[in-house]
Amino acid sequence: MPGRSRGKRIVLGHLPLPERRFVADALRTETVGGVVLLAAAVIALVWANTPWKETYEAVRDVHFGIAALGLDLSVAHWTSDGLLAIFFFVAGAELKRELVIGELRHPGTAALPVLAAISGMAIPTLVYGLVATGMGGTWNGWAVPMATDVAFALGVLAVIGTHLPSALRAFLLTLAVVDDLGAIVVIAVFYTSTINLAALIGAVLGLGLFFHLHDRRQVHGWYWYLPLALVIWGLTHASGVHATVAGVAMGLLLRVAEDGERGRRPAEWIAHLVRPVSAGVAVPLFALLAAGVSVSGDSLGNVLTEPEPLGVALGLAVGKVLGVFGGSFLAVRFTRARLSRDLAWADLLAVSMLAGIGFTVSLLIGELAYPDPADQEQIKAAVLLGSLASALLACLLLRLRNNRYRRLYEEENRDENADGIPDIHQRPDPASSRDRGRSPDGNRDRRGRRRGGSAGPGASEN
Repeated sequence: MPGRSRGKRIVLGHLPLPERRFVADALRTETVGGVVLLAAAVIALVWANTPWKETYEAVRDVHFGIAALGLDLSVAHWTSDGLLAIFFFVAGAELKRELVIGELRHPGTAALPVLAAISGMAIPTLVYGLVATGMGGTWNGWAVPMATDVAFALGVLAVIGTHLPSALRAFLLTLAVVDDLGAIVVIAVFYTSTINLAALIGAVLGLGLFFHLHDRRQVHGWYWYLPLALVIWGLTHASGVHATVAGVAMGLLLRVAEDGERGRRPAEWIAHLVRPVSAGVAVPLFALLAAGVSVSGDSLGNVLTEPEPLGVALGLAVGKVLGVFGGSFLAVRFTRARLSRDLAWADLLAVSMLAGIGFTVSLLIGELAYPDPADQEQIKAAVLLGSLASALLACLLLRLRNNRYRRLYEEENRDENADGIPDIHQRPDPASSRDRGRSPDGNRDRRGRRRGGSAGPGASEN
């Protein structure tokens, strides 16, 4: 009802110019990274299902590093503990920015993506538990279906959504930032078996020095921070806490206030520099070494018959869409948040399906939850199957929504007499004027125009 929407904040509607530039920059890089990630995953799957499978496993198991420091690790271990720390560093920087100057600084605005992300982590866990324990399994893999792979999801959205509202992409990116924070908290709290107190204290002291140099003294120069970051990462790894926690901790310590000397925000600038390394190198290499699963009738059959793999697959494909969409509905129903006028609930349903793509972080948590290689193979197959099902369902609905927005865009920009004025604005019929004020769902918005009608090909650059 109109009266109920008064005073509510429009979530990810018309963003301020700096916010739009930041989101557009992140989306461009993550979209390209999603394509590279997809290619790496396909290569890994093909490689692991050819006669050269032993070569793939041999590459993964090659060890190198400094044994005296506890860093004689396999290639696969280096990618999951080392390269993914870069990914979580960027996630931490993005979260810090959103909390300080972005949309998440407003409680009303933050309510929708935050509640959607929390619900999108809780419901897949419950779905996993109900399925796995109901079939006689365990709760070991409860955290595997929690995470959304932002690079994959944005890559799919970029390919399908040429005319979708840019607010949809911004919602997915904000959702993923909160989702990443939840994943790293789960990894830090639930997948740390033993603690080396001396190493942990050393890592905390290193983070304190990082904060002092960067925020208090405002020291410039990568040559100060890169060696310090490596020391912090090494101490975190030695402490028993998963080393990716070091990445997100340093990202959260970056300064968001404008640098008076250079006139830019360090958190934004550093994330801008590091994001291509994360999206284009770190995450794809992890996928290349983690996604190599033997696909056969038996392995796929195990996903559908074994309790834990089936729980993971359904947690991603079913739990994620229920969680994200349900959390969004509850936020709109019971808080001051509401959807952007450019979005319909069908759009949000589509992006909720897209959130079920849990590739990168789900594979990482799967490796932590199931140390046995045989169990890992089944869980990885479940992650791939659940993510694929989510992607296919999301693509179907996104294509339908994209076609509707494309037709609206073409109608509202048709100029048959070539006079430079869209024909829709020259119709004398009052009924046509009323039609112009209707949304794709038949509802007039407060601006008297179609929702999503302005979303053309350029809308992807929010």
